[in-house]
Amino acid sequence: MKMKNYPQQPHGGTLVNRVLEGDAREEALQRAKDLPTIVVDLEAIITLEMIATGVLSPNDGFMDEANYKSVLKEGRLTDGTIWPVPLSFAPIGQMNEEVIRSLAVGDDVVLTDYYKKPIAILHVSDIFEYDKEMRAHYLFNTTDRHHPGVDSIYRRMGDIAVGGQISLLNRADWGPFEKMRLEPKDTWKLFYEEHKWKTVGGFITGANPLHRGHEYIHKNALEELDGVLIQPLVELAKREYTRHEFRMLAYRAVLDTYYPKERAQLAPLRVTYIFAGPRETILHALIMKNYGCTHALIGRDHAGVGDFYDKYESHSIFDEYTPEELGIDVRLFHEVFYCARCSNLATTQTCPHDIRYRINISGTGVRELLRHGMMPPKEIIRPESARIAMQGVQPKGLDEHGESISPVSKTINSIFPYYRTSRRIGYHPRKNPITRELTIEDLELAVLDARTHAALIYRDIFREFSYVTDHNRDIQPSWITDSYLEMHAQQDMVLDDLQEKLHLAEEETSDEFMYQDRSEVEKELEAAKTVKRYTPYPVTRDAMEHTTWNPLPYKRYRGDDE
Repeated sequence: MKMKNYPQQPHGGTLVNRVLEGDAREEALQRAKDLPTIVVDLEAIITLEMIATGVLSPNDGFMDEANYKSVLKEGRLTDGTIWPVPLSFAPIGQMNEEVIRSLAVGDDVVLTDYYKKPIAILHVSDIFEYDKEMRAHYLFNTTDRHHPGVDSIYRRMGDIAVGGQISLLNRADWGPFEKMRLEPKDTWKLFYEEHKWKTVGGFITGANPLHRGHEYIHKNALEELDGVLIQPLVELAKREYTRHEFRMLAYRAVLDTYYPKERAQLAPLRVTYIFAGPRETILHALIMKNYGCTHALIGRDHAGVGDFYDKYESHSIFDEYTPEELGIDVRLFHEVFYCARCSNLATTQTCPHDIRYRINISGTGVRELLRHGMMPPKEIIRPESARIAMQGVQPKGLDEHGESISPVSKTINSIFPYYRTSRRIGYHPRKNPITRELTIEDLELAVLDARTHAALIYRDIFREFSYVTDHNRDIQPSWITDSYLEMHAQQDMVLDDLQEKLHLAEEETSDEFMYQDRSEVEKELEAAKTVKRYTPYPVTRDAMEHTTWNPLPYKRYRGDDE
């Protein structure tokens, strides 16, 4: 499928379509009854559907050995086309291995699910030895089994790989997401025929509910682009993550309330987790391209895995390719946080203030707050999102012994970076920073502090500025001016009394503990004068009249000299 007149083109120039329909499908289903069978797991089924519907264009099947090794080592297909992650098929299991050993190039084999339902036919073009260690080394830059991608290789993959074009016989049922499913052929039509857009930003997001860091990226993009395609991944990577149904519902709640209708399209993305860090970021950008997006919106640590990759490695990897060969405009966003002094979301690119004023947006930290049953600060996640997502976070935060499942210190440090060194957000440093292990009580205090004070900082600053600035004094509360007048009157009374006391004071006293000599009274008087100097001055209506330096009537500025 080609899109000659569209603002974007699929990766490789043609949108792959390997979905059999009508008579071709019926004939293939009949033929499949007589073909050898390989049983595949859910991840392989998802990959088959991605290939067949064009999500992974220009790939039309599983890679042969030459392309497989070229992608692993060079990040490109043998023809030079960028492709970051090898699409390999090396099913595990003794029966599957026996079938594979019986195959030859040119054969067809039917791939079925666990219940023997035929999913696709694989047209064999290559059979080769599958080196798990080599795949782990080149793809993940580590062979450490603690890396989930590496572990998946050894758990899911066999020793022999089969390459070849595929033909899809049956789509998988997406359950609660079926009604929201959009394939590439649908989005191209939606964007460029129905909406008549010229630019679309793609955004792929993982295991966390929609937070305001995501929203910051989307809305920055919407200032420039015609629309955004938001695609939460709906394959669960870990049981501890927010259940994917609830993540989608949280997205819907926020989009319905805070996003311009018709300019933000939500669609689930059924993509298997690869955990390839920077390489997976490139893959996601190309998937966005195949969905018709002209721009890829990439946040910090996109597709990151623990500490295996630098947090901005998902940005720097784009330096390895030219914009022309990528074919999609990549927009990179730095880590977003809420600054109480700026009173808005910001990044280190736009905010000069230190961590004393920050509430960080950590997806993991937000998830752990929800796990502990605490609504995170509204500054970093909308309550509409948090309320729904909290229902989908399992298990909850404490184990059978009442201990935290995840280290509380890690959660507090990730969201409230000021807590160990400041008594409150924006306040002076603690005399003794907290060095001990933090507890649930600390987490509760940090959350309550953010709820109470985060919104007050800029409000108080504005209040002080407006009090001394408003020329129209009718919009300022009179009791503030009255209280300042009272403080000055009271301090004048103190000064008058001390002046009289000084007049009567002796140079020396007979008992310094009972009486004050003149020098001490002078110090006392100077201290009282200092208090007077630092007492805020009331801004009265009469005082504001002196700020008018040009007394000409306003009509003179309109050219009326009468």
